Amino acid sequence: MNNTKKGMKLNIKLTLVTMILVTLLMGVFGGIVLYNLEQTHVRESISYMQSTMERRMDSIDNNINAINMTTQFFLSNAKMNEVLGRSKTGASYTTAEWIDIYNTDVAALERLINTNPVINGARYYAITDNVQEMLPVMYNNSRLKKQEWADMADEGGWIFDYSENIFSPDDKKLMALITPVDDRANGRIGYIETSMQLRDLFPSLYEHVEGEVSCFVCDDGQVIFGDASPDLYEEVKTAATALAKELRTAEEGNAQSGIRTEYNAAGRYIISGMYIKELAGTLISVDDISGGIASIYRLRTGFILVSLLMLAALAVVVNMLVNMVLKRFYEVLATIREVRSGNLDVRTEDETRSDEMGELSYQVNRMLDRIQELMRENVNREVLAKDSQLKALQNQINAHFIYNVLESIKMMAEIREEYDISDAVTSLGKLLRYSMKWSTETIYVSEEIEYIKNYMALINLRFDYEIFLSLNLSESAMKQKIPKMTLQPIVENAIVHGIEEIAEDTTIYIKSIEDEETCTIEITDNGRGMNEEELDILRGKISGEVASGGGSGNGIGLKNVQDRIRMEYGEQYGIEVAAKENCYTKVCIKIPLSRRESGEGRKA
Repeated sequence: MNNTKKGMKLNIKLTLVTMILVTLLMGVFGGIVLYNLEQTHVRESISYMQSTMERRMDSIDNNINAINMTTQFFLSNAKMNEVLGRSKTGASYTTAEWIDIYNTDVAALERLINTNPVINGARYYAITDNVQEMLPVMYNNSRLKKQEWADMADEGGWIFDYSENIFSPDDKKLMALITPVDDRANGRIGYIETSMQLRDLFPSLYEHVEGEVSCFVCDDGQVIFGDASPDLYEEVKTAATALAKELRTAEEGNAQSGIRTEYNAAGRYIISGMYIKELAGTLISVDDISGGIASIYRLRTGFILVSLLMLAALAVVVNMLVNMVLKRFYEVLATIREVRSGNLDVRTEDETRSDEMGELSYQVNRMLDRIQELMRENVNREVLAKDSQLKALQNQINAHFIYNVLESIKMMAEIREEYDISDAVTSLGKLLRYSMKWSTETIYVSEEIEYIKNYMALINLRFDYEIFLSLNLSESAMKQKIPKMTLQPIVENAIVHGIEEIAEDTTIYIKSIEDEETCTIEITDNGRGMNEEELDILRGKISGEVASGGGSGNGIGLKNVQDRIRMEYGEQYGIEVAAKENCYTKVCIKIPLSRRESGEGRKA
């Protein structure tokens, strides 16, 4: 029965994967490039608008200073102030006096106006009509009443977007600083009007820059446009009014409002504003960059169309190349199917090719050779397995023979009342039984301690001095499970490397320390100890950072204990060594604490 699952062929899968990766790469790359183009266009537009507004700020400051200086010059002219005061009281001048005033003071003021091209005009308006008009400087009150701002004259300050009406209506749009003139003796005696054309103060309102619209938003809500198309008024007015309010609020809060330039992504325009505190208004410029953004989007559409055409052509080419590459693979696959049907004598061709498919053919042939070889070896292995079973039985018989001989020697020693020899043989027998019995990987600590006691009994037969064993182990510690031969190598190390060199009576201490999660068993000897350099080398060998060679004293026994504990319980457990030269050596074995009930219970 053929259980082979039919699915998408490998060549189609490879083509699809390749095309998906190429599409993702092209999409990510194109998206990043086009996004950066859009952001660069926005940043450049913001930077251009910011620098333009800074230049405009300098020009506006100069014009405001020119108006203020002209007004101050008019206010400081004593003769003209005298003329205004006498007009209010009804006094008059002779013709000669009027001619002198005109030739001196009026002429000087007229020269001042003519030398400042940005000033449209500067005038005195008397409080009454009892004054000799001296154009273009002195006017009577009836002329004042013809002006659009006449009702606001007593308040003074800046007025915007009005036309001249002294003689006849004028189309020029003006702005002016109206300054009331007061005299200590006569009170209000007149007004000074210093005017300038709006196009001179705010050129941006009248510049026909493609896509850009400017306006001036007064604090009282008046919005002044220049030559912009009326269709744009309402569209720009809302955004301009909102930004003007923010800048005015920042100024009132003593924050440095300065010039603020922002990009409105929804409307695709740059809006920039600067609050002019002295004029009590905000100059706003809006630059429509939707055309530039649209060109980038058109570029994106073109990129997508070209990419789709390239991907279609690439899919055809990739599929052809994949089929060429996989041709030999399908031939190897046919060979494997022959093997699956039971024909182990079939072999692939062209294994001498230098490419990967030649390597695959070679490896398949070697695999088939190896399978046939393993089949032959398997037959021989079954024969050897029978021999191994016989040898294992023989070893078991040999172990029983040794135990029986030791028992006989023990009985002979007891008959002759050689009890020391009898005890030694008993300890040796227990030692051999423990060493040769390896039915489980872990044992109880109590079993390991019993083995150490027998080991110590035999060790003390060798020396003229005695090594005592001091045990301070809790009942729960004795019931902990540890890998077999964990404690004994440490005790042996303590005797060989720590106690034999001092050759005197001493004690090895074994005690347990338990907490909520761990059980620590400490083995301490009062031998020669170690200095810091020796201790660092030993710790390095235990951790594997320092290579351990063969021979005695190389730390390999402790490293084996460390490795076995960590394999059994995890990397957070193991052994630690502390020592002091000519004093002691302490080895701490840290294992997880298992709580047991009724001796061999379960973990709590």
